[in-house]
Amino acid sequence: MQITVFNGSPHAEKGNTHLIVEAFLAGAKEAGAQVENIFLAQKRIGHCIGCSSCWLKTPGRCVLPDDMGELLERYVKSHVVVFATPIYSYTVTGFMKDFLDRLIPLLDPHFEKDEKGICRHLKRLERYPKYVVISNCGFPEKNTFQALSLLIKRIARSMHTKVIAEIYKSGGEFLQRSSLVAKPLRSTAKEAGREVVKRGRLSRKTRLALEKSVISDEQYIEISNRNLDEQLEGDRGTSFQQEDGPE
Repeated sequence: MQITVFNGSPHAEKGNTHLIVEAFLAGAKEAGAQVENIFLAQKRIGHCIGCSSCWLKTPGRCVLPDDMGELLERYVKSHVVVFATPIYSYTVTGFMKDFLDRLIPLLDPHFEKDEKGICRHLKRLERYPKYVVISNCGFPEKNTFQALSLLIKRIARSMHTKVIAEIYKSGGEFLQRSSLVAKPLRSTAKEAGREVVKRGRLSRKTRLALEKSVISDEQYIEISNRNLDEQLEGDRGTSFQQEDGPE
């Protein structure tokens, strides 16, 4: 099994999203999968310009001269594709949005209705990879991921596949600050990677473990606000020192 992660975080390997992805891939690799982790921020991916050339003039191939052709090859060769993204404005980052928009060469422009009567484009490929979603956010509530979950599931329907696992972690403020949050999360994410390879889905136990919060929303807000105030005061102190220092 080939599992390929497309990570849309602008912070790449330094981001909170990568902490979860790294553990997930470690578990998948232990279970026998071949894995690859691609940081979209390190690739040249232009905006889709809506020219329809990939459907009408150069079927299956985008005319933009960037890295997307190579990324589509890796996508097609994968059995499971992981969309990893922090939450920006309640959905994916700009890097991930450009990547998702540029998947359209993999579809035939003709229309059909699926088994639920929803319109979509025809297949261009015989097989499409299944999806896993990994995301974190800076808010404490789990419902912050509602729009992202709906978006990826709708894209999966459009791309003739399905979402087999969703790994969401709220309270991103603590992922790199607190071992009480990071350590159990890494352990659970690692188990999730193993289960995706061995079972093709997450067990109920793993799903419940991922949903578990270490602290209350109120505690999260209080601690986060205090940390922000300390950072702001620190920045102000540095600024004052620069202004009052020798020329």
